[in-house]
Amino acid sequence: MKKKHLIVFDIDDTLTKSEYQHQKAYVKTMKEMGICETNDQWETSQHVTDSYILKEHYEAYFKKKFDFSLIPEFEKKMTKAMLELPETKAIEGAKEAVRFFLRDTDYAICFATGSLLAPALLKLEQAGVYCIPDLLETSNTIYTRENIVKSAIKKAKNYFQVTTFENIISVGDGVWDVKTAKNLGIYFLGIRDKNLKEFQQLRIKSHIQDWSDFDFERVKVELGIN
Repeated sequence: MKKKHLIVFDIDDTLTKSEYQHQKAYVKTMKEMGICETNDQWETSQHVTDSYILKEHYEAYFKKKFDFSLIPEFEKKMTKAMLELPETKAIEGAKEAVRFFLRDTDYAICFATGSLLAPALLKLEQAGVYCIPDLLETSNTIYTRENIVKSAIKKAKNYFQVTTFENIISVGDGVWDVKTAKNLGIYFLGIRDKNLKEFQQLRIKSHIQDWSDFDFERVKVELGIN
């Protein structure tokens, strides 16, 4: 089926129950790097991505410039730390939702996450969520959520061999996901109840508790997509 539209999936707490594992492994790896004091309130960061938060902490602690060349070793250690934690499970209905879009709709898919690449792939693998690596963009070489999503969209265009998508829906559980979608002028579907109050304050048009609560026709009506 030709793909005319696009769904952009966040990963943590959108497709996988992985926020706990991610944060534990991330903080542990920062401490192994020598950053002993960490700010766990990630949402206060200018850009809520692994690379940018690491950059902020590194430069504040060591008083020298951060470089992307530091990422591979950090990523390796963080992935190892995640393997020592309970395995990631899928959000209810997530596995079925990904396959639904690929198999039964004219919506292409891609994945855009503030996570680093290896931990993101590990989470998806452990959860059994189908992923095409060529459609995944992470923060390994990108600091901002907007540029991560734009890169993921570009990857989807290349993979599905289209020049443009008629409609693009971003799905995420974080306040930063809403703001990113608004900044890029694309539709947004909120998921999970963790930030429901903030979602309501930001006046998002459509929300689901998890993928078992997913009615795509209802979502399209709420978003105003024909």
